[in-house]
Amino acid sequence: MSKISKLHVIYDPFCGWCYGAAPLIEAARGIDGLEIVLHGGGMMAGNNRQQMTPALRDFILPHAQRITALSGQHFGEGYLAMLDDTSVWLDSTPPTMAIAAAAQWTCELDMLHRVQSTHFMEGRRIGEARVLTDIAEEIGIARQEFAIALATALQSAGDHIRESRALLKQVGGSGFPTFALESNGGFEMLASAQYLGRPEAWREMLEKLP
Repeated sequence: MSKISKLHVIYDPFCGWCYGAAPLIEAARGIDGLEIVLHGGGMMAGNNRQQMTPALRDFILPHAQRITALSGQHFGEGYLAMLDDTSVWLDSTPPTMAIAAAAQWTCELDMLHRVQSTHFMEGRRIGEARVLTDIAEEIGIARQEFAIALATALQSAGDHIRESRALLKQVGGSGFPTFALESNGGFEMLASAQYLGRPEAWREMLEKLP
């Protein structure tokens, strides 16, 4: 593995397949010389945010079952109960920028992990600043400092999402998650789907790349 390599991950906090690929990110974290860079693509941001409805629930459930079958990532009872709550809005912007804000403490990967488990296991509302601040405190960030950082990050949400989508297009990706290795000035999109449920094989593959 090149000492200047970066693994770019284009994701969305509400993307079930990104949750399914979470063990791949964890496996990559232990590779010397590999920097992991997160880019929130805004799947449900702005005009694309969605309110939970029976139709949306019925769309999500078969995907959740398939994600579990392929990746081994389970969806909690809290999440399944949330799918029946039509007062829930799915808005990618707050959790995406909370993860970006956590980079100030170099713990954006920990924030991503907890945001995903909070949503997909516990079914808590990760679109709410209070919940995001609770998560930040859980991983060791002072509440008041994080609240300020989140408010600042939200002001640049549009730029962050546009840049992430531009990168997605540049590397030839078409959805979330997209993994791309940057090395020696170029990008190589990685076929991550075949490694779902096989994080050790994913790590071995990455370690063998030049």
